[in-house]
Amino acid sequence: MTYRYWVIGGDYRDCRFTDLKPGTEIVHGPYDNELKARTEWQRLTFRDHCEATTRYSICMEPNRA
Repeated sequence: MTYRYWVIGGDYRDCRFTDLKPGTEIVHGPYDNELKARTEWQRLTFRDHCEATTRYSICMEPNRA
């Protein structure tokens, strides 16, 4: 089975990371392999000098195509 990868995240209200600030949501993808998704995750994570309330994650889903 193959997978698709997504990078999701944004700016959160506080460091508990439970509520995203409206309008800051980011979804990048799909990527056909984990390395491409990880490269984008690194770019997003470190471009803003690691702000304390910004977080991104890599999610994967089965490719149904």
